[in-house]
Amino acid sequence: METKLLRIAELAKSNPKMKFTSLAHLLNEQSLVQCHRESPNKKATGINGTTKEQYGENLEENIKDLVSTLKSKSYRPVPVRRMYIPKLNSNKKRPLGIPEHEDKIVQRGITKILNSIYENDFLDCSFGFRPNRNCHDALKILNHYIEKRSVNYVVDVDIKGFFDNVDHRWVMEFLKLRIADPNLLRIIGRFLKGGYMEEGKKHKTEYGTPQGGVISPVLANIYLHYVLDLWFEKRVRKQCKGQAFIVRYADDCAPRKCA
Repeated sequence: METKLLRIAELAKSNPKMKFTSLAHLLNEQSLVQCHRESPNKKATGINGTTKEQYGENLEENIKDLVSTLKSKSYRPVPVRRMYIPKLNSNKKRPLGIPEHEDKIVQRGITKILNSIYENDFLDCSFGFRPNRNCHDALKILNHYIEKRSVNYVVDVDIKGFFDNVDHRWVMEFLKLRIADPNLLRIIGRFLKGGYMEEGKKHKTEYGTPQGGVISPVLANIYLHYVLDLWFEKRVRKQCKGQAFIVRYADDCAPRKCA
């Protein structure tokens, strides 16, 4: 799969407008076994309580059954288990959605495919949840702008409840700009609409992409790439007198105006 992903990355880089028509077949037995092995150990479990270790006891058969459901288009992710963790510097709590281990495997496989395409599209101003980038890199470039440029003002922006309110329709529309494989789009759509369980009751998810899912960060970056990063680069910067920069980490960003 790694060789095929590298080829996809090369094509995506060479042709920014290319739409990929055949991607779902990359979720095969070999790649999904690898995704299982790459999954962290001893993590919180989904509503069925299946651990990585338990799933691995009959790995070959489990993966064969999984691939069969994917090929027959009958695969549907299990609703995630809703839990809450303390929010940093706040009395509020942040909701997390914990998928079943098998769904984590599929999400990891899809994330690899999406990263191979969109890492060539994402702008340098984006740092959150990206390979070989972290919050320290974002702070480093932020400090560079403040210390080395004649900054007039800095605007610190946080999108309120971003992950809970992402518009599913627009996520899918943005994906279609690069992906024309209906099978892969169908699976992603089912993850978005998979719902969650809380106190024994199932809830629908009409909006949002649950934090806790492997696929959520890259979907968030794709959404914000189109609605924020490109908007700033194509519209805002052109209307500014002097230089303007933006540094974004997930849904936190800091646009700044320089003389």
